[in-house]
Amino acid sequence: MRPGHPVALRGGLTRHPDAGRSLRRRGRGRADGATASELGRRLGISKQAAGKTADRLEALGYAVRADDPADARRKVIRPTPRGMDSLAGSAAIFEELRAQWAAALGPERLRDLQDDLSVMVPRGALRLDAAGWFGA
Repeated sequence: MRPGHPVALRGGLTRHPDAGRSLRRRGRGRADGATASELGRRLGISKQAAGKTADRLEALGYAVRADDPADARRKVIRPTPRGMDSLAGSAAIFEELRAQWAAALGPERLRDLQDDLSVMVPRGALRLDAAGWFGA
């Protein structure tokens, strides 16, 4: 969704639409956050690019770095309350858009489209369910 889209504007996603994608990917599978390496793998980018993404999320107040409880040499990236609010808002917007798509295409065609698109990405790399954004 582009930043100026009416649904995005209502959800407050005016300037940083990629922040939500990064936040959704940061903690999948780990309740305590994700390292820059893990974030990079999930986003399909280098560790260095993931570090820059984490820097930006932190500067915008969406994420914070903390010591990794499993390894004191590493840092994990965790969403802040602002980041969690952004995730919840983007999940609600996505569900609204998905309902619009289902109304336009019909539920069966939407499922078929989702299945077809999932062939184009590695298994588990893209989840089109809002719960998946939170690591469920």
